[in-house]
Amino acid sequence: MTRIGLLSDTHGYIDPNIFRHFENVDEIWHAGDFGNIELAEELAAFKPLRGVWGNVDDTKLRMSFPECNVFTIEGLKVLMIHIGGYPGRYSVKARAALLQHRPGLFISGHSHILKIMPDSKIHCLHMNPGAAGKHGWHLIRTIIRFCIDAGKIQDCEVIELGKRSAV
Repeated sequence: MTRIGLLSDTHGYIDPNIFRHFENVDEIWHAGDFGNIELAEELAAFKPLRGVWGNVDDTKLRMSFPECNVFTIEGLKVLMIHIGGYPGRYSVKARAALLQHRPGLFISGHSHILKIMPDSKIHCLHMNPGAAGKHGWHLIRTIIRFCIDAGKIQDCEVIELGKRSAV
């Protein structure tokens, strides 16, 4: 079993409570818009980090993370891309990658809208952790914690970090 901490759209701000919430995870996954390389380095120093770059990320981040990350963990194929959309409204790049790779889990960020929803047409679960940072139009900062065991996602928890404007 692998425990995952998932976040996105930090835009250069890391809530110190994330470290407490992710204390018992095995890996942290960031779905893009880190905001700066120092934030990525801080997360990577805490736990193993996987991620993708987002539209606000600079050259350093784009050289450190792929635009599209496809990997298998615990028998589950995962596809992560920052601007991905969601079932029924995928971006062009995400749709092509989904059809090419056929993952069981598709992760995106960008919208700042928390979503966990199945796509029965392609037999895939979609997750967008919302936004953990303070930049954007979201009202509540959110992250997700879950486990993957033998190809199955379990124990999924949405964690609210507080209002966007709160420090």
